Amino acid sequence: QGTLDGIHLANPYSEAEWTRLIGGIVARNEGEDQSVYLQITRGADTKRNHAFPARVTPTVYIMSEPLVTPPPAQRETGIAVVSAPDVRWLRCDLKTTSLLANCLLRQLAIDAGCVETILFRDGCLTEGAASSIFAMKNGVLLAPPKTHLMLPGITYDVVLELAEKHGLPCAVRDVLEGEARAADELWMTSSTREVLPITSLDGQPIGTGQPGPVFRKMYAWYQDFKQTVMRAGE
Repeated sequence: QGTLDGIHLANPYSEAEWTRLIGGIVARNEGEDQSVYLQITRGADTKRNHAFPARVTPTVYIMSEPLVTPPPAQRETGIAVVSAPDVRWLRCDLKTTSLLANCLLRQLAIDAGCVETILFRDGCLTEGAASSIFAMKNGVLLAPPKTHLMLPGITYDVVLELAEKHGLPCAVRDVLEGEARAADELWMTSSTREVLPITSLDGQPIGTGQPGPVFRKMYAWYQDFKQTVMRAGE
């Protein structure tokens, strides 16, 4: 709803209607765990015009596919990432189809044989090209704050919730680039990747170069949350 409000697009359905539509898609597809993609556009106009079209019906597209989690090897050895300046526009908090910059930044990682590109803007960590990034330093979990410079992810919220529940100290604040590079642990999180340890950044090891002990705790907490809350529909 926040993105719809941010781009002045009226929500075409009520919460009950969305529940029915998404539930129907899930029921018609296979997989105990599914990844559901939802896209809403203003609709098709009869002319090309930068102004919002009037009196058109919004187009709603929903798809589902099996949710495939990362291979165990990525959890056991960690993943390698590269970094890049965050050159995107200033409303990264809006989840829109304008993702060309994210795609180009993610391709930097693919071309380098890495999993993700983490982004820095004005000397601070923002997020990954398609993920959220956390840092552990001196026993404290550091998370960039939710501002217009990052997309607030569901897994980002879950990780902070689990940290609070299990007594892991947290600080939601600006994370300096130097802090990220010198972190004891770095994590990448997303709905499809869950929680992954980053063990190499730009060819340099993070911490010991192996997944850290706090990551292993968070991964276990997350898996318990998935079984007891997510699958229970609570």
